[in-house]
Formats: sequence, C-alpha cells, structure tokens
Amino acid sequence: MYLHALATAVPPATSTQAECWELAQRSPIGARLKRRSMLILQTILKGDHGIATRHFAAPDLAQVFDLTADELNAIFRAEAPKLAGRALTAALAQAGLRADQLDALLICTCSGYLCPGVTSYVAEQLGLRTNVFLQDLVGLGCGAAIPTLRAASHVLAAKPDAIVACVAVEICSAAFYLDDDPGVLISACLFSDGAAATIWRNTPGPTGLRAFGFDTLHQPADRDKLRFEQRDGKLRNLLHRSVPELAAAAVGRLWADRGSRPVSRVITHPGGRDVLEAIEPVVAPHSLDASTRTLRNHGNMSSPSVLFALEETLRTARPGPDGDFWLVSFGAGFSAHSCRLGPSQ
Repeated sequence: MYLHALATAVPPATSTQAECWELAQRSPIGARLKRRSMLILQTILKGDHGIATRHFAAPDLAQVFDLTADELNAIFRAEAPKLAGRALTAALAQAGLRADQLDALLICTCSGYLCPGVTSYVAEQLGLRTNVFLQDLVGLGCGAAIPTLRAASHVLAAKPDAIVACVAVEICSAAFYLDDDPGVLISACLFSDGAAATIWRNTPGPTGLRAFGFDTLHQPADRDKLRFEQRDGKLRNLLHRSVPELAAAAVGRLWADRGSRPVSRVITHPGGRDVLEAIEPVVAPHSLDASTRTLRNHGNMSSPSVLFALEETLRTARPGPDGDFWLVSFGAGFSAHSCRLGPSQ
C-alpha cells in the first residue's frame, strides 16, 4: 500500500521538564509522596534524560493526579477526538482529499476508553460518510501504530480502490497516576500527548513511498513488565526496570528476521533515553537520531511516536536504491512490530 500523507498534531500547551518539576512541587500530590519519590522526580525532571519539552491536553496539570477516574475519562473523551481530528484534517489537506472521500478510518489508542470509540467522534467531527468503515484498535500500547497500518493493508487488500486513513492518538495526561512506585514515577516524567495521521491507497501517491514487509512478535510471559492496570478505576502504568533490555531483545529478533533487502534508515519508537541506548547497538551502524530528536521535543507520546520520528526523518531523507526505511515499535504485551517503507514501484 502507498503512503499519500503523514501529518502530526500536539496540544498547544507545552511544558519543559523543569516546569514539570516546579508543578510537582506545587501539586497536592507532593505532600503525599515519600521523600525518596520526590527525589526521583527531581532527578529525572531536572536532569538531562533525553526530554526537553512535552505537550499536555489536560487543562490543569497541577491537579490532574487528584482527579477522579470519571474526570480523567471526560478529558480523554473531549481531547482525543479533537487532537486526532486535527492530525487527520492536516493529512487530508496534504493528500488533496475531502473527508467524505475516505472509505475507512482506523484509530489506535491505549490512554483512554470510549464506546463507541474515538472513530465515531472523529467521523462526526470531520463529516465522514455514514457508510465509512470505522475500526478502533485499543490495548496495543506504545507499539500500536504499526499493527494499525497492517490492518489498513488488509482493508486495502479486500477493497483495492479504497482510501484508508489511520490515526494514532494518545492523551497520556488523561491516564496519569502517581504513587511511590519507581516505574509509576518514571512514567509520569516520560509520557505526553500527541496524534499522527496517515492516508493510504493502492496507487502510488505524492510521497513516492509504500509500506510492506510487516512483522510482529509478542511475548506474554513478559506482559506484567509493561502494561496498564487499574487502581480505583484509573489507569496505572506498570513499567519494570528491565523494559530497555526487553525492547532491545524484541527489536533484535525482528531485525534478525528482516530479510535480505538493504535498509538505509532505522526509525524506532523512542520509548525513553535508556530504551534508545539499549536498541542502538542492536541495529548498528544505523543512527537513531530522528527518534532521539522526537523524544527530546515531545517526550514519549506512546503510539504516535514512531510516526513523529518518521515525519522527522522524511524532512531530510527518502528511502531509495540504497535501502528501505525500517520502522519498529514496541510496548504492552510485551510486543514489538515492524514494517518497511520503500520507494514506489
């Protein structure tokens, strides 16, 4: 399938890590955390751990850790469709398409739950036809963007003349939870909000790129190392200290099975500084600079992040005779997913 557009969107509110530390000091949660926990937050937010700024949709971040589950879900219900709609509107404009020309809309997310899903809200917001195929993919975590693209390829195989849009959207600020667990504390210092939209067809598009060679890996034995659980109705992120090594090992297995076609760039979900440092030797000599810049400018946005890194890469490079781009994402499960992006043929 061929890429016709890629566009991203973030909330207008931006905070530096230093500003997040100041907010943590002012927030009521600071009085409830142990001194050791506050030191962990201070060390990460005031040090250089690969992130400079993050974007948040929650209207009052200082109070977000004291909101009820219902209040957090209300933020997700309001902000996820809005941000997804912004990204998709920009992608449609890039492709020179109207919203009513779409035949399918696939949206992945893990930071909130709606029934009907986010696709219903975006379809109404943008004025999609009432017979558009809507597909919500929920629960795939940070790795969700690539399996969503794989699902789009199946839609196009079934309906070759279709125009398919995919959106990855996360409002991580609507899933913030804080207690004295180190993994929970680190999560609060990494995650942020964003959306990325792509448009695909079975005919070559203006980008001159096609996606193919999808692969996946899931390791249920490691499920509890990285997943959401629920506490008092809220989403609480489990983040084990072994995640960088798990990610590197999973990426390594997919990399070993990538096939004989040359690769010119590796584009990975950023995850975090330690994750990127663990992955880099696995795919050497390829640089992960685009993923590093994405992490620094936006933090870990979960599922959209790998597409932000792709957008960053496409500013200066294109796959060609010297090799394809190899995209890889990973997250809850523990799972990892990859695909190739190469020149149209």
